[in-house]
Amino acid sequence: MAINNIINHYKKSFFLLVLAVITFVPTTAQNGLNSPYSQYGIGLNNMPYNIPSMAALGGVTSTRSSMNMINPFNPASYASIGMETMVFDMGLSIEMTTLRGEGGSQYDADGNIGYLAIGFPLTKWWKTALGVMPMSDVNYQSIRTMPLSIGGEVKTKYEGNGGVAQFFWGHAFNILGGNDAKKPQLRAGFNIDYLYGNLTRAVTFDFTANDTTYFMDSRSQKDTYVKNLLLDLGVQYDHPIGEKYKLSLGLTMKPHRKMRVTDNALVYTFVTNAASEYMRDTIFPLDGGDSEFESDLEQPFTTGVGVSFQRNDKWLVALDATFAAWSGLKYTENSSYSIFGQSPMRYGGNQRYALGLQLLGDKNAANYMRRITYSAGAHYESGRLQLQMTDGNEYKLNEWGVGIGMTLPMRKGRSALNVSAAYSSFGTVDLLRRDVFTIGISVGSCESWFVKRKFN
Repeated sequence: MAINNIINHYKKSFFLLVLAVITFVPTTAQNGLNSPYSQYGIGLNNMPYNIPSMAALGGVTSTRSSMNMINPFNPASYASIGMETMVFDMGLSIEMTTLRGEGGSQYDADGNIGYLAIGFPLTKWWKTALGVMPMSDVNYQSIRTMPLSIGGEVKTKYEGNGGVAQFFWGHAFNILGGNDAKKPQLRAGFNIDYLYGNLTRAVTFDFTANDTTYFMDSRSQKDTYVKNLLLDLGVQYDHPIGEKYKLSLGLTMKPHRKMRVTDNALVYTFVTNAASEYMRDTIFPLDGGDSEFESDLEQPFTTGVGVSFQRNDKWLVALDATFAAWSGLKYTENSSYSIFGQSPMRYGGNQRYALGLQLLGDKNAANYMRRITYSAGAHYESGRLQLQMTDGNEYKLNEWGVGIGMTLPMRKGRSALNVSAAYSSFGTVDLLRRDVFTIGISVGSCESWFVKRKFN
C-alpha cells in the first residue's frame, strides 16, 4: 500500500467528516421532541441506542466488532476493519415518544441523524476511525400555573433547547493474531473525543395579580457553551474454542476528568404592554458586572465489561455491564447568583446491563434469506436520573428497554443494511414516564478504496 495513496484517502475522509460536523450540529440541536427531563445537567443522552445495530442487541457494545461497522463505544473494534477497505457507517432514527403523568399524556414524533463515521486502515496492524454523533439533547417547554394569596395567579414558563455533539477520532491496534480468526486475537484502542455545542435555558414568571406592587414579571436566561476534550480506552480479546466456537471479552474505560464550560446569564424584570415588551431592571449582572462565568463539567470514572460466546455462522450470545459514579456528565453552576434556584438533580451510582442474542446469517449461503442476521436484546439501567423534589419526595429513575433487528447483507456480504425497532421506558407515572418507540436504519458500506485495479 503506497503511503501517498493512504494520505490522499485520509484527506478525503477527513474532508467528508468536516462536512458532516458542519451539518450535524444544527440537526441535533433542532430535535422537535418535548423532553422535560432534558432540563437537568446537559440534557438527555440516548447513547448507545442511537445506533440501530446496537439498539437491536439491547445496547451491547463491549465485544462488538465487524469489518463493515464502526463501534465507537469500544475503540479497539476499529482493528477489525479489513485491509485495503474504506468503511462508511451512517444511521438514521425515528423516535415516537409518549409522556405519561397523573395529568394525562402527550405524544410526539421526530426523526434524526443518529451518527456518521468513517474508518480505514493505516497499516496492517493500525486502523483509524473518525465520526460524529449526538452526546446530549435539550428540548423542553412547559407552563405551571399557581394561585397567589392576593388574588390572581403566576404562570411559570420553563423552556430550553440545544444540544452537544461528540466528534471522535480513534485508533486501534492489532496486538496479537492479526485478522486470523483461527488464532487468539488481542486488539486495543483509544478515542480522542471533542464535545461541542450550546444549550439555552430560560424561566419566565408572568404575574396576573390585581396588585402587582410587589410582583413583577421577570425572566432568567442562561446559555452554556461546551468545548471540551475527553479520552476513552478499549480492549477486545477473541479466543477460538475448537473449530466452531469463539469466546470474546471486552473492556472499556473512561478516565475521570473535570472540565470547564462557559456560561452567559441574564436575569431581569420586564414590563409588557399591548405593543411590545421591554426590560425594566437588571438583577444579574449588577453594576456593569460580567454576565459570563465558568462552570464545572465532570466525567465520572466509568468502566464497561462484556463477554460474548459465538458458534461460527450459527448464533451469538453477549452480555454487557457498565458501572459509573453517576450517569452522564455532571454539571455544576459556579455563578455567585443562582440563576434558576437550587436544582433538584442529585448524582448517584449508575449501573447499566445489556443482553443480546443473534442468529447469524451464513455469508456463503446461496439463498439470500439464509444470509440475513436476526438480533434481539434487552437492557436495564439503574440510577440514570435522581431528583429531590420540593415536596420532599426523592426519585431514583431507572430505564428498561428491548430491541429487535435484522442485518441485510449487500454486495456479497461486504456491506450491510441494519434495520431495528426498539422500545424503552424511563421514569414513573407519578412524576413523569417517558415511553419511546424507535425505528432505526443504518448502512455500513465497506468499499475497496486502496486497490489498484488491473485490466488486461
